[in-house]
Amino acid sequence: LAQDAAPATATGPRTITVVGEGVVNIEPNVARTNIGVEVVRPTVEEAAVENSQIVDGLLATLTELGIPGEDIQTSGFNVYAERYGAGGPTSEDEVQYRVSNTVTVIIRDLDKVGEVLDASIKAGANNIFGVEFLLDDATTVRSEARKVAVENARATAEELAALNGVQVGKIISISEVVGGAGGFYNNSISNFQIGMGGAERTPIQPGQLRLTMQLQITYELVE
Repeated sequence: LAQDAAPATATGPRTITVVGEGVVNIEPNVARTNIGVEVVRPTVEEAAVENSQIVDGLLATLTELGIPGEDIQTSGFNVYAERYGAGGPTSEDEVQYRVSNTVTVIIRDLDKVGEVLDASIKAGANNIFGVEFLLDDATTVRSEARKVAVENARATAEELAALNGVQVGKIISISEVVGGAGGFYNNSISNFQIGMGGAERTPIQPGQLRLTMQLQITYELVE
């Protein structure tokens, strides 16, 4: 942790500045995933029509699983021609057209994540871009982390002051450190597992999230 002390001047007291860190571990309650359908056909019309039909079925499946419309959002739609093959540029009559449509889905029941992924695959989805576990409302958790950060800063300041034969007085200033912390992080290298492996349902492990907040606090030093 960074800290520095400033000597007394004619215009102000002696101070010490420390950075307190607050870490809180919590269980996620929301999952977010990107589910896509990609179709390659000889004409753009064929690709677009088939992609639309599959996506309509996918959306119907998600609705049947209890996911409301506000938790389903189109996040990508692309159409492009594949004019190059393994041997280089292809002739005009060999051009293939690729249409992809991706939706971002919020899953609020973590017990249903595997079911949603499996049902999406059965409905025709052929692209699934990861699963991210989140906290729907982090207000309370952030407040808890800030409290821990304040306690940590005070303890650090008192330790440094004692080593220098002074005491910690009132708070002069306090600010939240932006950039290095304040976000959620996985407590392990991988906080979820996906693998068909012949199981009846894709196994999903949400794990835990870690929220870190940092506060920079300046205290007055007194004899």
